[in-house]
This record gives sequence, structure tokens and C-alpha cells, in this order.
Amino acid sequence: MIVCAGEIENFDFAKPIGIGLLQTAITLSRICMQEKPKEIVFIGTAGSYGSYKVFDIIESKSASNIELSFLNKDSYTPIKNTINSEHKDFQDETWVNCSNYISTNEVLTRKFLKDNIGIENMEFYAVLKVAEEFNIPVAGIFIVTNFTNANAHKDFLKNHNEAKIRLSKYVKNKAI
Repeated sequence: MIVCAGEIENFDFAKPIGIGLLQTAITLSRICMQEKPKEIVFIGTAGSYGSYKVFDIIESKSASNIELSFLNKDSYTPIKNTINSEHKDFQDETWVNCSNYISTNEVLTRKFLKDNIGIENMEFYAVLKVAEEFNIPVAGIFIVTNFTNANAHKDFLKNHNEAKIRLSKYVKNKAI
């Protein structure tokens, strides 16, 4: 089953599950209980921490939920904030950090690179956690729309339509 965030990030071949960590977890859990998918492939856009260029397409099976305050030791978490999957048909090119916030501090977000966290997306951590709970193989395919800097939102909007076209072509050529 191919899933996506939805709203402005819809694809005709993917089921929308919501934007952000909470809506994603709720909707995808409901889908897993009702439809029992054999695998889940999440597709979506991502911001680059600097190691990927705009329109690069990245496959991943690993995610983290690290807030920027954690990078400066201004917070801690009692939860396991990393997760990965063993889906055999997909590469694991980089970790995807997930938060309900879009990063705009380029200096701070570059700290993610030393831990092989190359991109950010709002939903993927929740997708992996739900798939783990239901014991479903899972992976993600992402296309970079922007860098995590002061222009993140403006660049996302400028590149979003082209990114969706390129991501659609990639996914259809991969024949998932």
C-alpha cells in the first residue's frame, strides 16, 4: 500500500493519511486495522539538511524524532526516538528526522548530518512506528523540495508541484 500525507501532497495512486505525526499515526493505525496491508510505502517531500540537493530522490527505512532543542541539550526525551525497518526492496540512504515543525535554522540543522540524518519530513517516524506495531514491512521514498534554512517555506512552495511530478514518475517506474 502506498500512502502519502494528503491535502496539497496528494497522489492519484496513494492513500492520504494526514499531515504531521499525530494525524498520521491515527489514520494509518485505522487503515492497518481495517485493511491489513502487506507492506507500506510512504511517499512525500523533504527538506535537506545540506547533503542532498533540491529534486534528489531518496529511499529510507530509518527515522528519528529529534526536536531542535535536543541538539543544543536544551531538552531530553524518555522515549526511544529512533526506529528503522528491514524492508528488503528499498535502500536505506539516510535517516529521516521527523517533527511537527519545519526547520529553518541552517546552522543548527547541519548538526544532524554527523549522525547520518540527511533530510526531514513530518510524517515518516509515525509511519514507521505504526508499521512496527502491526509488524508490516515499511519504507519511504522522498524528494527534496528545499533546504532547512530561512527560505524553507518559500522554496517548498516554489518546488512542490515539480517535485510531485518527479516523485510520481519515480514511484511508477519502480513499479511498487
